[in-house]
Amino acid sequence: MTDRSYTTSFTVDQTPAQAFAAIVNVRGWWSENIEGGTSRVGEKFRYSYEDVHRCEIQVRELIPDRKVVWRVLDNYFSFTRDSSEWKGTEIIFEIARKGDQTEIAFTHLGLVPDYECYHACSDGWHSYITGSLRDLIASGSGRPNVGEAITQSEQLLTRPTAA
Repeated sequence: MTDRSYTTSFTVDQTPAQAFAAIVNVRGWWSENIEGGTSRVGEKFRYSYEDVHRCEIQVRELIPDRKVVWRVLDNYFSFTRDSSEWKGTEIIFEIARKGDQTEIAFTHLGLVPDYECYHACSDGWHSYITGSLRDLIASGSGRPNVGEAITQSEQLLTRPTAA
């Protein structure tokens, strides 16, 4: 059986150490509204965006310059029938040297097309991973969410509905 979990990857000219440092700097590429620790195994952090999405994540594995694994402990979506769709899934970053470049492979294990949130979540991950995280690694400056809708999906989910 083929795993249908969301995955994406990109390469940068920077070292695996620079990529690893950027990944664990979650506030630098995903959201400035992260509460808790993100750089030690066992630490837990919380992400929230308006009343649209909240989750609690635990850092499960850190292999410097090679791998980061998070486990979603709790999740809430305002826009799905099952608000806990991410609960129990794993978010994996794998870092590898490919010639003179570094490849970052991202997998949200368990985020599958059957999920109601899949379109919005895959759109979000694409923007945050191949856009903001890549920028943070390459230039030292990411584009984290600072309370404003960044992706098209976020904009649609936070747009007031017509009465």
